[in-house]
Order: sequence, then structure tokens, then C-alpha cells
Amino acid sequence: MSLTGTSFLLTSFVLCAVALLLPLALWSRVPGPAPLRAAARLLMLLFAQGTAISLVFVLVNNANNLYDDWADLLGTGNHVQQAADLGADGTGGISLKDLPRMRQTFRPAQGPRMRQAGGVRVTDLRGRVSGVNAEVYVWLPPQYDEPAYRHRTFPVVELLPGYPGSAKAWFGSLRVHEQLRPMMLDGRVAPFILVAPRTNLLARADTGCANIPGTVNAESWLSIDVPRMVMDNFRAEPAPRGWAAAGYSAGAHCATKLAVAHPDRYRAAVSMSGYNDPKGERSSLAGRSLELRRRNNPYLLLRAERVHPRIALYFSGESGDGYQAGTAIQTVAKPPTSVDVVLLPRSAGGHDMGLWRPQLPQVFRWLTEQFDGGRGGTADAGGTSDAGSTREAGGAADGAGVRKSLPPAPSSGGSTRAELASGTASRTGAARRP
Repeated sequence: MSLTGTSFLLTSFVLCAVALLLPLALWSRVPGPAPLRAAARLLMLLFAQGTAISLVFVLVNNANNLYDDWADLLGTGNHVQQAADLGADGTGGISLKDLPRMRQTFRPAQGPRMRQAGGVRVTDLRGRVSGVNAEVYVWLPPQYDEPAYRHRTFPVVELLPGYPGSAKAWFGSLRVHEQLRPMMLDGRVAPFILVAPRTNLLARADTGCANIPGTVNAESWLSIDVPRMVMDNFRAEPAPRGWAAAGYSAGAHCATKLAVAHPDRYRAAVSMSGYNDPKGERSSLAGRSLELRRRNNPYLLLRAERVHPRIALYFSGESGDGYQAGTAIQTVAKPPTSVDVVLLPRSAGGHDMGLWRPQLPQVFRWLTEQFDGGRGGTADAGGTSDAGSTREAGGAADGAGVRKSLPPAPSSGGSTRAELASGTASRTGAARRP
């Protein structure tokens, strides 16, 4: 029985109801001597407590998509078949252009909200470069199958969840496809292909989207194997011209890191409540040594660049939870890198889905700008952008079309900047519920 399926949820409800009714019906009717009656009553109380706790867990898990299956919950899942040393570029010397096309079989994805807005599909991908074998979820925009678009390629956004977290959370808890479909149909947002690969690759550990020889090649999985599979199976724009990464919490760190480290593979990245130093996630494998932290910190990577890449970065977060990560990178970014930072008020919510879900329309309007000749400076037409802007949330309104820029908003006036020596975003006081 699936951990996130309707059957398991209904079973939990039924067991909880039975556990509550048992003491009412049998408390005074338990036969036998006093010790036996006491033991039976204790078992009824423990059964009621256990089913109540289980039901709460199921409801919380379904709301936040923390664990996708029993293997994730029990820590028995391992999706890494091998983890060779692939070198600095993550290819291991493999000529990617010479790899044969990979044809995948897709099936309808199962779980809450997976059938909404045209439906999400899933495939099991064997990573030829990374050595990772895991599932990848794909949603196609409403225009994809229209005759007028049959010769058109589409931009792609790779969606990365927090830790612990399921790739399905983007479609389940965040309802990204349900929010974007009407916006794509009326032209407010570009028709993006949405791709959500598994990032929980090892038991009880966040890979930090890093390549760690002998352990995991998560960076190559996300930036090579997954994009190549998508481009081989769908009418997707080639990288980096039509590719972006977006994430929340630990996924936000990954999105920024992938774009900064691989501007030849991504044109833009979105970070919601993210951080720069991998140590921002206590379970991150990339945060376990100073060398790994330096190699996977986008702030330090960008600061060390002599020529900054043509990428656009978007950060949103509350003070102390994501905002400082953006302002830190903004201070070192030079054209043609552009950085936009949005300060969210404390009243917007905590470190959870309730904070990130309402941001998606604005996030995808911003992404539309980057791929449609907006002010971000990353469109094919070229040109050099400024280093970006800092603004408060709520300053952007829906445009009349995909080419309409987001209006400017006032400065974030008075918000303090985090210590930048290590490029670490302070997360003090932030609830850790990715």
C-alpha cells in the first residue's frame, strides 16, 4: 500500500475511528482477572494513541510530501548504483554529444493531484553518466499537443524539492501545474515543460546536489542525465538557452549552485528560502567537510569567477531565512550575471509550503522574462543586464503578455545583510520543515 495513496489515508482514518470506539464499547466488558483487564485496557489506550499519531503523520506527509514511499521513510532506499570520479565538469570524460538518444517509457503518475491540469507522467531513468537510477516526473504545458505548436520547442524548468522531500511535492503540495496552466493559456506565463527529478538518492542523507566520488554523483544526475533524457524525449529547448532550475529550501540551494556552476547548462535559477553554504542543511553530505562546502557554495563559486556567467538568479525569503543568501550573492555578482532579491514579510508564513505556494505565479512571470527578452539580460537577443535589484514582495502584477516586464518595487529598506565571509545564509529562527 502506497505511503501517499488514498487507500493508506482511508485505512488510517478507519483504524483511528476503531481505536476510539473500542474503549467506549469494551472498557467495562473486558473479562478475566484484574491484571488481565488492566493489560487489555492499556493495549486499547496504546492502540488509540498509535493510530492517532499515525493519522497525524499521514496528513502532514500528504500536505508536505516529505516522504514519497516506505523506503524513504524507513531509510532503506538507495538509488545510487555507482559513483565514479567524474572530474570537475561531472562528465567523466564522456563525450555527451556522442551518447545515443535515450527513449523512455512514461506512465501516469500516482498520488494526490497527479491527475490534475492534464496529468503528470513519470519514468524510471537509469543515469548513464551519474550512475543514479531514479524516477523523473514530467508535466507538459497545454500548448504542447496543439497543432499550432507541433514544430515548436519549449523552455524547461527543473523543479527541486527540499529535504526530506519528494519530487511530487511540486505537483502535490505546491500545485504548480494547477496554478500555471490557466496562466499559460492566457499568455501571462510562457509554456514551460516542468521536470521534477528525485533528489532523495541516499538513505537519511541530503546529497546537496553534489558529486562526491565513491558516494553519489547527484550534480551529474540533475545537470546531465535528467536534461538529456528530457531533450531526447520531448520538444524541449536545448541547454542552456531554454533551461532553468527552481527549488525551495535545500532544493533552492541546489538550483542556485547548478546555475552558477554550470552556466553552459542553465540560463536561470530560482531560490525560495534557500542558503549558500551546504551546511545550512544539517543532513547535507556536501556540508561535512570544509573543502566540500567551498566547492558547493554558489556565493564562493561566483566570487571566484574572473568573468561572470550570463545567468539570471532570483531569491526570495524572509530575513534570516533565504533573504541574506540572495543579498550576499548580489554583492559579488557582476554583469552579465543578474540577481533579483525579494524580501518576504514575517507575516507571509514560515519555512513551509504555505510560504512557497503563493509565490509561484510571480516566480514564473520572472522566469518568463528571462526567456522572452525581459530585463534579465539572458534572452537570446543578447545585451548586458545590471546586477539586479532588491525589492519587497507584492510589487509585481500580472502583465498583459509574456513580454511585459515586472514593475519595479521599492527598496527593502533597512533589512540587515548576513555575514558574507563564508557566503552562509543565516537560518536562525526559521522552522526546518522542507
